Amino acid sequence: MTLKSRSVLQARPVIGALCLLLVSSGIIAVGQQPANDIMAVVNADPITRDQLAQEALRRHGEEVLDETVNRYLIVQACKAKDIEISGQQVQDEIIRIAKKFGLTTEAYLQLLQDEREFTPQQYARDVVWPMLALRALVSDDVSVSEEEINQAYVGQFGEAMKCRMIMVADQSRAKQLRQMALAKPEEFGNLAMRHSEDETSASVHGLIPPIRRNTGDEDFEQLAFDLKENQISEIYPLGDQWVFLQAVRRLPPTPPSPQAMPLVRQQISDRIRDEKVRVAASSLFANLQRDANVVKVLGDTEQSKQHPGVAAIINGQKIVVATIANECIARYGKDVLEGEINRKLLTQALKKSQRQVRSSDLEAEVQRAAVSFGYVDAQGNPDVNKWMATILADLTPEMRELYLRDTVWPSVALKKLVEGQVEVTQEDLRKGFEANYGARCEVLAIVLGDQRSAQKVWDMARANPTDQFFGELAHQYSIEPMSQSNFGRVPPLARHNGQDTLEREAFKLRPGGLEAMSGIISTGADRWVILRCIGYTEPVVKDFEAVREELTNDLFEKKQRAAMAAKMDHLKESAQIDNFLAKRSQLGKVRQASAEMNRQAK
Repeated sequence: MTLKSRSVLQARPVIGALCLLLVSSGIIAVGQQPANDIMAVVNADPITRDQLAQEALRRHGEEVLDETVNRYLIVQACKAKDIEISGQQVQDEIIRIAKKFGLTTEAYLQLLQDEREFTPQQYARDVVWPMLALRALVSDDVSVSEEEINQAYVGQFGEAMKCRMIMVADQSRAKQLRQMALAKPEEFGNLAMRHSEDETSASVHGLIPPIRRNTGDEDFEQLAFDLKENQISEIYPLGDQWVFLQAVRRLPPTPPSPQAMPLVRQQISDRIRDEKVRVAASSLFANLQRDANVVKVLGDTEQSKQHPGVAAIINGQKIVVATIANECIARYGKDVLEGEINRKLLTQALKKSQRQVRSSDLEAEVQRAAVSFGYVDAQGNPDVNKWMATILADLTPEMRELYLRDTVWPSVALKKLVEGQVEVTQEDLRKGFEANYGARCEVLAIVLGDQRSAQKVWDMARANPTDQFFGELAHQYSIEPMSQSNFGRVPPLARHNGQDTLEREAFKLRPGGLEAMSGIISTGADRWVILRCIGYTEPVVKDFEAVREELTNDLFEKKQRAAMAAKMDHLKESAQIDNFLAKRSQLGKVRQASAEMNRQAK
């Protein structure tokens, strides 16, 4: 089960050795348990490997077990056919894939780490080795005929039809548009641009990539090749859409040179073989899963009693829980450990402040969240089940417990820790009322990237102080997309909106003439802004008392969230944390200050 959660690049021989071990031993290679059983120490309170393994299994065990079972099935199938995939084969395949993307092997593996959080070992073991093994298992059953090569050759180098297309979802609409096209064939492109529901082709007057033979739907291809230049086809059902074509011209064949023909035919044969192998491997893997005798023990209370310490049994072969736990830690340990460190910090802070988080507090928080997001029943009571069904992938007891532990408990704990520290003042209410319900300044804006340009534009705007000319200047000079495309128009500025400089200058302005235009406002990050006021909106609400309660609640929640975030940051910064898994330590502000004083005293 999963609720949403890198290693140094290893030398290529390590990848090969790892995969060789995987096949030759018949087991899945995973990281070995380190001699040090302590994963982290938080203010002298340890988190052990067993604790981390339990939490990692709780969150990712099922997912990792499924993938491990699949690898075991492939290993067993390879053993049955005496197939071995060497480390060199895995290494060569990784090099080949990297070259296909125009990257060095190192750059490709680094990209996988950065974008998909795959270590080289994981990629070799979990992706490349199974792919090569499945290819080997089906290779004897795959062949490429001369006819298939010839058909693919025609599809790639044979004649093609360049066409325009109109696509709509409604058949009667398609018939209507076809009649319009038949009446004025020369207007087909404009008709496609205005009415076709395929946005890609509509934007280029209906033009689509050339249609070739033997590349897809034979009937659709024949529909195109039967057309003469400018002729319009019948309506054709394509998926759940209705299309018709207009032939632009027939493109002649583009055969390669005779010298290149052997290489071309080999490339075509390889491409066909790769696709057939992919399909056959997918079918074989589905059959392995279907025919296997798999007993999943992990997470099943009764099975766990019968097979203690076992995660699954695959065709009689056991996978122990320790293997899955090690894999979970290898993949997700750092993220899970960060969560457990934060939980340890909160637990320590609660104990120090003599506060507790009870189950009733957790249920109350869930109910509050349901109500705040509008999940209430006909009587106005919190609809917790519907809320849970919305936020959880499934409603199993395990998922609910994990949600309470990872999401609800930390929130409740932080609320307990900032209890009595949050107050909504009259000044908060005044600013909140003005920000949410008060008048807003409607402005035109010009955003410039340097002060010299800003001075030039400001001089021009002052020489012709009209809204229209200011808008034209914005369209010509503003570097900010919204103001540039909308001739200076931007959303109205509210008071207390977090943009203090802009707000302060905007609310000094008055519509009309020179009084409507601001000076050059520096907003930092190499941005200079010129504003022109065109008016003020009417207040949304004038009666403060009518919204006092709602506003108070809203402001309290915002200030409480800010206090909770600040509290968590303080706990982290003040703590002494040794994270051995991430190889990172911090002394904590208090101890740092003490150590600095001792150093200076010496």
